[in-house]
Amino acid sequence: MPGTLLFSPMTIRGVELKNRIVVPPMHQYSAQKGFPTDWHLMNAGKFAAGGAGLVVVESTKVERRGCGTIGDLGIWDDAFVEPLSRLVKFIHQQNSVAGIQLGHSGRKARATRPWEGDRPLQRTPDIDDWDAWSPVAPSAVAHSEKWPVPKALERSEVKDLVQAWGNAARRAHEAGFDMLELHGAHGYLVHQFLSERSNQRTDEYGGSESNRMRFITEITEAVRTHWPDHKPLFVRLSVEDNAGWGPEQSARLAKILKAKGVDVIDCSSGGITEMEPILGKEIKYSYQVPLSEYVKLNADIMTMAVGLIIHGDQAEQILQHKQADLIAVGREILNNPNWPMDAALKLGVEGPFRNVPPQFGYWLGTRAKRGFGTQPSTWQSGLNEAGKVE
Repeated sequence: MPGTLLFSPMTIRGVELKNRIVVPPMHQYSAQKGFPTDWHLMNAGKFAAGGAGLVVVESTKVERRGCGTIGDLGIWDDAFVEPLSRLVKFIHQQNSVAGIQLGHSGRKARATRPWEGDRPLQRTPDIDDWDAWSPVAPSAVAHSEKWPVPKALERSEVKDLVQAWGNAARRAHEAGFDMLELHGAHGYLVHQFLSERSNQRTDEYGGSESNRMRFITEITEAVRTHWPDHKPLFVRLSVEDNAGWGPEQSARLAKILKAKGVDVIDCSSGGITEMEPILGKEIKYSYQVPLSEYVKLNADIMTMAVGLIIHGDQAEQILQHKQADLIAVGREILNNPNWPMDAALKLGVEGPFRNVPPQFGYWLGTRAKRGFGTQPSTWQSGLNEAGKVE
């Protein structure tokens, strides 16, 4: 398929992406006291080498209290800059753009890792700053009955957190990141301010819709003060949270954020309650894409589509139908880190092996030319399907 949108370059502010494929931030829970490890280098590196245009490092916390669980990445101190820059340099070496998401877990902090169950973390001797790592939120309202009641943030603490995001943006720039995303979704702190379920404040950060939007707008202003004009800024929103915040509110917020310097809305859903973020009766291919389409149309802003985007032609169709400007491939790229190359092959993009490092692109290209092994394993589930076993 010549002339595909998925593999066309795109420039946002002063940053050019070689294609529209984005590896979204996905928690790895593998940091040591907030610092990245070799796991992070390997994880981000394999996606960059696999051909993605933009690789976004997982939600990285702007203060210690914001860590969701053991192993979260941090950026609340200048000491984190140099270790994070190692990830950036390797991503750049693979001809990919390096992004980072800034976040804070709020009342969902101090929890177990997902594979250990969804519950509050129990105090252990190896956590030496347990008392300092206390969940905070807009109001003293627990996520659910099994979660502890968080401490309501004082007004001065809210102001301090706004500046913490600004300082984190400065550090992200110093580390060399090209793109920055603010995490305003999935029931974490920014989303907690947006939702009437979790925000019962009576000051300028609570009550009306505009007041509940104040925290993220002030964060955006603080970030843009420290984040250069030539670098793009994204915001991830739960465009539909199934609890009172929906596409109309998200579109109104997106318009405000665009005026403050936000370039792209990353359109996800759910998280403010324990209810699954299911849109309609079932989760199916592209199930969150209508959210991206709505925000793009009604806020006149670029959007990124997420949610069960599995195939290259599926991603291309989303772009052709103007439902999004960028495609985030998350869990599927965990399954196949070379997904961009695989999609290029299936879409008939010229020179599909040229966009990956020659250390493996050369050999795969040679195999394809000579016909060794016919199609890659991702075309079929086994030899029987190809009719090659008697």
